[in-house]
Amino acid sequence: MSTKLALEHLGFGPCHHMVEVMENPAQPAHWTSIAAGRPVDWDAVFKGYNAQVDWPGAAVWQQTMVAFPEAKVIHTERPEEAWWNSFNITISKFFTNAPDMDLPPHVHDIFRTMSGWFLKNTFEDHTDRDCAIAAFRANNQAVRALVPAYRLLVFQVTDGWQPLCDFLDVPVPDIPFPRSNPRDEFWAHFGGEPD
Repeated sequence: MSTKLALEHLGFGPCHHMVEVMENPAQPAHWTSIAAGRPVDWDAVFKGYNAQVDWPGAAVWQQTMVAFPEAKVIHTERPEEAWWNSFNITISKFFTNAPDMDLPPHVHDIFRTMSGWFLKNTFEDHTDRDCAIAAFRANNQAVRALVPAYRLLVFQVTDGWQPLCDFLDVPVPDIPFPRSNPRDEFWAHFGGEPD
C-alpha cells in the first residue's frame, strides 16, 4: 500500500491494487478470465489505471511486462522474515479463514478465484513458512533474471523517495514517504481480523 500511495502522489495514479478488484465492478470478470487461462486484453484489464502494485496483477507480471513494453518494473522486496511475518498475518491468514468469514458474495467469489489460481500456482503451501519463503525467493530470482536491468528497480520502501524518483525521473517530494500499517489496513477491508 505504501508503494501505491507513493506512485499516486508522484502522478502515476490511479494505481491498480487488490482493493480495486474488490471495489471496481468491472474488475472481477477480467481476473476470472485470466485465472481460467483465457486470452485477455491487457489494456482493458488496466483501463483507467496508470500503475499496478500488489496481487492479482503481480501474479501476471511476466505477461504485463510484454503487454506494456515501455513500462518500468518496480520490484519491491523486504527481508524474508519481515515478508513472512506480514504475509502470514494477512494474506495467508485471510485465505485460510475466508470460507468461514461473513463477506459480501462478490468478495467470496473473487477470493475463491484467487485461491484456485495464483495462490495455488505461487505457493506449494501458503501456510508453511519454509514453502512460502521458497516461493518468495524464487519470485525474486525470476524478476531479477527476466526483467532487463534498464527497466527494473529493486526497491524497499525503507529506501524512501530518492531511488524511486530517480528511477521514474520525477522530483523528490517534500513530504515523508507514505507509511501504512498493512495488518490493520488489510483487515479493515474485511470487517476486522478473525481470531
